[in-house]
Amino acid sequence: MVSKEMKRMIKMLKQLNRIAVKKRLEDIRNAQEQMGAIGEMSKDIIFKEIMVNGISSVWISTPGVTKDQVVLYLPGGGYIQGSMNMHKDLASRISRASKSRVLMIDYRLAPENPYPAALEDSVTAYKWLIDNKGINPKSIVISGDSAGGGLTAATLLKLRDIGIVLPAAAILLSPWTDLDITGDSVRSKRRIDPLIGASALFFDADLYIGDNDPKNPYISPLYGDLKGLPPLLIQVGSAELILDDSTRFAEKAKSAGVEVTLDVWEDMVHVFQVFAAWAPEGKQAIEKIGEFIQKHIKEELQII
Repeated sequence: MVSKEMKRMIKMLKQLNRIAVKKRLEDIRNAQEQMGAIGEMSKDIIFKEIMVNGISSVWISTPGVTKDQVVLYLPGGGYIQGSMNMHKDLASRISRASKSRVLMIDYRLAPENPYPAALEDSVTAYKWLIDNKGINPKSIVISGDSAGGGLTAATLLKLRDIGIVLPAAAILLSPWTDLDITGDSVRSKRRIDPLIGASALFFDADLYIGDNDPKNPYISPLYGDLKGLPPLLIQVGSAELILDDSTRFAEKAKSAGVEVTLDVWEDMVHVFQVFAAWAPEGKQAIEKIGEFIQKHIKEELQII
């Protein structure tokens, strides 16, 4: 039996751990906000902040967009951070390339709001576009990066399972689809990925998952039944720690009869598209994203 003295020590250690986690989260979130402030946005971009059923969100439009053609964008950040400021440049470039409006949502984050909060918010936003704004589901594409990419896949599974019409397509940028962290690339790429460390993956996953099963498909879509999903574009860098989250997910989706375009960029880092303002690879990748969105929305609308 554990002594009273040891119980007090354990209690104190847990308290110290909570303090350390809180401080680490503050530092991470502040750093991402500062990164989001770097660089100037083009003057022709329109940002309109709105609330989507209580979720802070922003409409992003560029010249020539089709009003009723929408990309629902879910920003990444390991489910513990997710600065819309950090992703405004990327989202605006996707708007320009696809000639679509972008709705980016600030979904709730762990540990304050662990699973299923983020999934609830993404589903709410999708339904809001259809029910409140009258957008045809076949004129919607869902997209996200990193955790937002995994959340995109989880959202598709949830929408399918509750009987809601799925979007025309989805785009997953360096998606985190396995929060059980079993991919071989976590080990094989650990010395070449400059952005993500294995310890960070486990830290983020623990805060988001809580007491739930990490293999729950709504947490880790890799373990789900992927039948019936819309066409997918998956972009990932070959230097990424979670490369296998993309390659395994793509293989499983193809086996389930899903149309998948797996686009692996040699030596690229995690979510390299966010560096489009400085690197040509990011610009080229976003051009492909725009072409994919326009192609599949047009195809779906022609079927209707």
